Order: sequence, then structure tokens, then C-alpha cells
Amino acid sequence: MKTPKRIQPLVEEGLVDEVLRQLMSGKEATVYVVRCGEEIRCAKVYKEANQRSFKQAASYQEGRKVKNSRQARAMEKGTRYGRKMQEEAWQNAEVDALYKLAAAGVKVPKPYICFEGVLLMDLVTDAAGNAAPRLNDVQLTSELALKYHAQLLHQVVLMLCAGVIHGDLSEFNILVDDEGPVIIDLPQAIDAAHNTEAGVMLERDVANLATYFAQFAPELAATQYGKEIWKLYLAGQLRPDTVLTGRIAAHKRPADVGAVMREIELARREEEERVRFHQET
Repeated sequence: MKTPKRIQPLVEEGLVDEVLRQLMSGKEATVYVVRCGEEIRCAKVYKEANQRSFKQAASYQEGRKVKNSRQARAMEKGTRYGRKMQEEAWQNAEVDALYKLAAAGVKVPKPYICFEGVLLMDLVTDAAGNAAPRLNDVQLTSELALKYHAQLLHQVVLMLCAGVIHGDLSEFNILVDDEGPVIIDLPQAIDAAHNTEAGVMLERDVANLATYFAQFAPELAATQYGKEIWKLYLAGQLRPDTVLTGRIAAHKRPADVGAVMREIELARREEEERVRFHQET
């Protein structure tokens, strides 16, 4: 097929020899099957910010580091340079996450390079060598659903032990190769230690898995793996080999309403100070 304009720089640099076909087009990128020498890989071409349906919400950006203060100021002000830096940070987040998670033993595609807004990585294949299907396209039995759910929970634990939370995990961004689930699509991945919504996102990811697999294994619907995993993480007790139960003990102490109201008031004052600071600078 004709080489897409965005992939042409990789061809000119000798990173890609031939574009074979389009594999898929999603809310944040279009993916192509490409040939690199004798290897068949995939090239993920990120869509421009105004073309993506997945928005770079502030909750995903929180805690991400930038190279220097100039870039941080430009990104905050929304200048042309700042928007360019924000796009690079969005794309690099996936590359960084893939390298970190692969090193931690998480099943993710192996990345090679992100060049001019195109991520080059391994093509995930099934036993026959064809592009692996998404989880939502795989026919599941109750037994297979329980197996895949357990495998994915282990992946989530490995990710969290590496300090990463997917942030948008569902049956649509999980592929299934001949050994089981492979997690993909990580530009919105967050730093578990530096994002105030980390716990909420972790629990949502795990709840998405339970909801999907419960269609085939109804017993998963009542599990509380997300809350259990996050509780263990906060206590410093989460390990790659931690045995999960899917249950957590209920709190017996009455809620301290006064303490909650004080926290709300403190947060309100801090927000007022933050707004006032930005208005004055």
C-alpha cells in the first residue's frame, strides 16, 4: 500500500522498509503493519490532539515530569510550543511505560522507537502468526474467562509494583496471543505514586475487567479485587506474588464527618490560593 505521510520519515531513516496494510484505527491512533528488514512489526501513528476522541484530561497529566521549567510553563500557558511539548509528553508516556513494564515482566508489545509521532513496536500475533485479536472479539467459556481474568489481575499487580496504572484498561485495549492477554494502549498511563486519582483509576481498571468477564463467569461480579490491590499497595504489602482473595474487611468504625469536612475546607482554600497565584503571575 502507499506509505502514509506520517510514516514516510521512518522510511527515509531506514527504520521501516514497507507498509503492508492498515491494522486498525482507534480513538487515539491508527496502527499499520510494517516490514522492517525481515521482521514484521506495527507502527502506531498518533492522531493530532484535535482529532482524538480520547482527551488528555488533567487527571492523566498529573504527576508527569517534563524536561525543564520552560517546557512546563509553556504547557501550562497553552502556547504553540507548549502544545507541541504536551503532544510529545503524551506519546513518550506510552514508550516509557512500555519499556518499564516489559522490564517488570508485564505482557506488553516490545517497543523500538518513537519517531516523529510514530511508535514502532512488535506486532502481537496469535498461534498462526496472524495479528492477535482484541479480547472483546474472542469467544470465551466460563473456564477461559476465569483464566484470563486471573492472568490480567496478575498483570495489573505487576504494573502497580512497577509504579504504573493503565488508566483506561478494558476489553478493547487487550489483545490475546497464543499464551493469553497482552495489554496495549498506554499513552494515558499514570504514575501511581504521584497522581492523586491513582486509586480511583486502579479500581476502575479492575472493575472494568470484572464487569466484562462476569458476562461469562458471573461469580466475578461481586469481587473487590481493585480495592484489595490498592489497600495492599498503600500498606506497602503488595508483591508480584501476592495471593489475592477478591474480598476486603468492612470498616467497623463510624465515619469521622468532622475530619472529612476539614479536609474539604482545606482543599477549597488551597484551590483558592492556587487560582489567586495564577491570576497574579
